[in-house]
Amino acid sequence: MENIYIYMLVALAFLAIADLVVGVSNDAVNFLNSAIGSKAITFKTIMIVASLGVALGALSSSGMMEVARKGIFNPGQFMFDEIMVIFMAVMITDILLLDFFNTLGLPTSTTVSIVFELLGASVCVALLKINADDTQSILDLGTYINNEKAIEIILGILLSVVIAFSVGALIQFISRILLSFKFESKPSWYGAVFSGFAVTSILYFIIIKGLKSATFMSGNFLDLVQENTLAFLGINLIAWSLISMVVISAFKTNIYKMIIIIGTFALAMAFAGNDLVNFIGVPIAAFDSFNKWSASGILPTEFSMGSLAEKVKTEPYLLLIAGLVMVLTLWFSSKAKAVVKTSVDLSRQDDVKERFEPNFLSRSIVRGSIAISSSFNSLLSASAKEKIEKQFVKPVLSYTSSKEDAPAFDLVRASVNLMVASVLISIATSMKLPLSTTYVTFMVAMGTSLADRAWGSESAVYRVAGVLNVIGGWFLTALCAFTAAAIMAVILFYGKGYALSALLTIAIILLVKNYLNHRKKSLSIKETDSLNKAESSSLQGVIVESAGNISNVIKRGNKIYSGAINGLATQNLNALKKNKKNIEKLSSEIEDLRDNIFYFIKNLEDPSVNASNFYINILSYLQDMAQSLEYISKVSHKHINNNHKKLKFSQIKELKEVDDLIQRLFDDTKTSFDSETFEEIGKVLNNKKVIFDTLTQKIQKQVERTRTEESSPKNTTLYFSILLETKDLLTATMNLLEEYYQAYDDTVVPATIAVDKNKSKSSEEE
Repeated sequence: MENIYIYMLVALAFLAIADLVVGVSNDAVNFLNSAIGSKAITFKTIMIVASLGVALGALSSSGMMEVARKGIFNPGQFMFDEIMVIFMAVMITDILLLDFFNTLGLPTSTTVSIVFELLGASVCVALLKINADDTQSILDLGTYINNEKAIEIILGILLSVVIAFSVGALIQFISRILLSFKFESKPSWYGAVFSGFAVTSILYFIIIKGLKSATFMSGNFLDLVQENTLAFLGINLIAWSLISMVVISAFKTNIYKMIIIIGTFALAMAFAGNDLVNFIGVPIAAFDSFNKWSASGILPTEFSMGSLAEKVKTEPYLLLIAGLVMVLTLWFSSKAKAVVKTSVDLSRQDDVKERFEPNFLSRSIVRGSIAISSSFNSLLSASAKEKIEKQFVKPVLSYTSSKEDAPAFDLVRASVNLMVASVLISIATSMKLPLSTTYVTFMVAMGTSLADRAWGSESAVYRVAGVLNVIGGWFLTALCAFTAAAIMAVILFYGKGYALSALLTIAIILLVKNYLNHRKKSLSIKETDSLNKAESSSLQGVIVESAGNISNVIKRGNKIYSGAINGLATQNLNALKKNKKNIEKLSSEIEDLRDNIFYFIKNLEDPSVNASNFYINILSYLQDMAQSLEYISKVSHKHINNNHKKLKFSQIKELKEVDDLIQRLFDDTKTSFDSETFEEIGKVLNNKKVIFDTLTQKIQKQVERTRTEESSPKNTTLYFSILLETKDLLTATMNLLEEYYQAYDDTVVPATIAVDKNKSKSSEEE
């Protein structure tokens, strides 16, 4: 009997390490968001600062792993075998749930997930116990479970969302009114006073939240700080303002960067010191339970776990190992970067490719907000509105470097994010309110974005939809955690060792599959086969620069067209499905290029109107090509997917002949664009009549077959659709080639944008 519990402990140990990895990947957004979004310091420096914070936070933790003893359930009502079932169900569910959110790139709360998993598993086991005992009824569930704690957590979620968003927006608005977007040109005392407020807030946060349970932190000191909070804050505000003034004047230091470094360190330390319990608390409690049961000599079904109500000290070496795992995850987890990217993109000051689609609710919120804003503005005087507008005038954006290299927001907003999050979390901790760190930091960032007018008419519905998706995910976390943990508990309760082996196997398979899918997706984003935005400033520069995109589209279009024909010939549904995804990806990339036209035109030299016309025409032809390829791929996939009669041998043969012609045309075109010998385009254009005549002959043959022998309407429709769409594809291709052939002049040296080498070097280091 004892062997199964040893097996469970070994499994829990591995699950604890895995949970640390997925947990850090999700919660890294809490302390990396502001530093990465503002690009105040290099990425390497950000990671070093965050790593030091995580390491210190883990080591300074008192190690009191009380997650299973916080009133979610009453341990004295459960036996050892039941407790182990609850703990196993919680850990398996937790790792799968957090990994799922990481794969989606959505931040969620590790605290909420672990609490509701404990609640779900314990409720399930309690109901099983009640059902097996004739003397108990459903009304006795209250003796097993503390319902007040669950309600408190749910209220905490709502408080986190509303308070953090509102306070973040208010403080950012006030900060921007005082500092404007030209904060660096303000008198130095502005920055010193702002730094005094920020550093004082963050220091208070470090003491109250980050180091509250550290062994070296005196309880008397903490009590003194909490009893004299106003005096402590006032003294620190004056002291740090003076210190900041000296630093700015004597050392010419950018004080806002210092605030961001200190804030990032503080949030990282608090995360590791307090949220560590979410990842290793359950395994530690299970290990302690096993030791006490083993020493008792009582059957596991009769040993009450009332001892879990006591505190358990965690060995320092376990905290060291946990801290090391967290730091390594921080450096190497691509999923952590994906979660951070979601938060940064939603708060970005400029335009970005929007990830979320608008919905009815986001549109309604935006319309309502516009109406409220208009009503508020009507109450202000003309002079007040003019002064406010002046403070929100953004500096002229430089188009001399890639948009991707620009910060998502400035140093003031990053500092406000860290300062407000620190204050709110500190207040909640001192008042023992269950606010989620993830919810606070994310919603503060969204509130400051709104106040900073980052959500303009161009992006508001998309950003609001994104925020609603993330918030919906938070509530989904609680529901999924409760339900999934309950299901896991039922399976383990009845299946014992066999069920445990099966669930662990399934968990490993799902984790590996998610990792491989995420890695594949990451590689596809980085692949060299993607299209590049034009950055040249003259017609001839655009011609040469766009050659790579043309070659790329021709190469991928050739493969997509052949894939559709071959898929029809072999009736390979999987190949046609993959082909369909490839053309959707290509169409999306071309659409991104069209979305960049505004910035491209801004880059152009004043007289270079021809370059903009040329580029717009080229993108139009590329889009026409993509639409034809997309239609051919979709009708081919639909025909095979619906199990329609396969094409006749003669039809397949003729389509193969057309495919050969297309391949030769595209190969010759690609060679010309790869070598940038655009004079060779003339030779390709000379074959235009031959290719179109061939297509006309194929269409005429099918007309004759239809009149005499063809019996399948679906086959006839498919065949005509492919040939006619092929004509459209060739028309767009020939138009593109003619545009190039007429516009290219090899006697003119292309003019391109001059990129700041120092800035480029800095970007590479980041």
